[in-house]
Amino acid sequence: MRILSGLLILLLASTAYADSSLRVEGVRMWHAPDSLRMVFDVTDSAEHRLFLLSNPDRVVIDIKNASAARLLLPSDQLDDSWLKGIRSARRTSGDYRVVLDLKRRVTPSSFNLKPNNHYGHRLVVDLKTSATVEEDKQEAARVSTRPPVEVKSARDLESGRDVVIAIDAGHGGEDPGALGHRGTLEKDVVLQVARQLQALVDREPGMKAVMIRDGDYYVSLRDRVQKARDSRADLLVSIHADAFKNPRASGSSVFALSHDGATSEAARWLAESENSSDLIGGVSLGDKDEVLASVLLDLSQTASIQASLDVGDNILRNLKRVGRVHKHRVEQAGFVVLKSPDIPSILVETAFISNPTEERKLKTRSHQSKLASALLKGIRDYFTSNPPPGTLLAMRKSAEKQAHVIRNGETLTSIARRYKVSMDAIRVSNRLSGDRLKAGQVLHIPIDS
Repeated sequence: MRILSGLLILLLASTAYADSSLRVEGVRMWHAPDSLRMVFDVTDSAEHRLFLLSNPDRVVIDIKNASAARLLLPSDQLDDSWLKGIRSARRTSGDYRVVLDLKRRVTPSSFNLKPNNHYGHRLVVDLKTSATVEEDKQEAARVSTRPPVEVKSARDLESGRDVVIAIDAGHGGEDPGALGHRGTLEKDVVLQVARQLQALVDREPGMKAVMIRDGDYYVSLRDRVQKARDSRADLLVSIHADAFKNPRASGSSVFALSHDGATSEAARWLAESENSSDLIGGVSLGDKDEVLASVLLDLSQTASIQASLDVGDNILRNLKRVGRVHKHRVEQAGFVVLKSPDIPSILVETAFISNPTEERKLKTRSHQSKLASALLKGIRDYFTSNPPPGTLLAMRKSAEKQAHVIRNGETLTSIARRYKVSMDAIRVSNRLSGDRLKAGQVLHIPIDS
């Protein structure tokens, strides 16, 4: 997500009031595809009120007992898709009022953030559009109701769906992530690696990339998981750059969800299942009794964690060819972004941005390219061996296995049973006049009978 560039003048006040206990010292704006975030830098936690007004549509923020100076907000122009204008004034009550004149209907929300290493107190106002959310739900419904692909010939192989890889560049927008000694921001380098991985995945036959964020904006951890689920992803890869107080710490790491993390997430899903339309492995939990829902969820989570560990092993093996790894096995932790119960999910710490040497490498396009290539190779290795049903990769793997070399003792009946095709189909495909077979003879097994 980018900060709007140029000049948008926000007049919060021209005079400071002596009786104000809180001051607004700055404001930033972050524009995401489906949301707009405004961040007010304040001197303390801001007691405030947020509400909508109509005719015309506008959002009002009243900050209690506050004052501000005239602030300059970098901006090219007022965002055409969100705001007509911004107004502000000091009220007689001592509150400071900011009014956002809207170009579309939104659902607003707000919260305070405590100081961290980068910023002081902040008041965050988020605007989300319900139209975009509804479109995403409709698209997810269309994908989830897609009929299974039936393959009857080699020509039908091209109708298989792509394996969907959700690529999550960590942090973003108001959340810069870790900071390197030379000022490198984690959110910037991981987005660059993510974009290179996206390009590699999209060039891979039978694969398609979906970016969780494709700009300098913030996406909540739960929203990252939901975006992956809405896209019907087969794998979520969350890309980060680690930091540690000891600058000598170095190397890549790969994480999958821990069992403790899975247990806590299962409790959350089961508690919400009655009101949730989400699917677990293609099955709704909402209409199941508590015991059955728990069993289904446990089966889905167990399979997802095992798949995550397997794909993580493949990625870690390829990262070792790029440079040092911090741990020689896939670790497990309760990261929220890994908690989708039905999507294998891994978190990759590409390097320690707090290590000056690794920070320098992370900033170079060549090293970013090596990291992206290692990730792609690990993903490709896993899905070549474990293609999801109905995908082009699964169909190609099935086709590759249709040449069968007869061994001693095998019969046409046992071969047909093994490949789940009829004996007649094998006879026709190989122009057999009878059932007699010879050891060493090569049979063509039809893909479907």
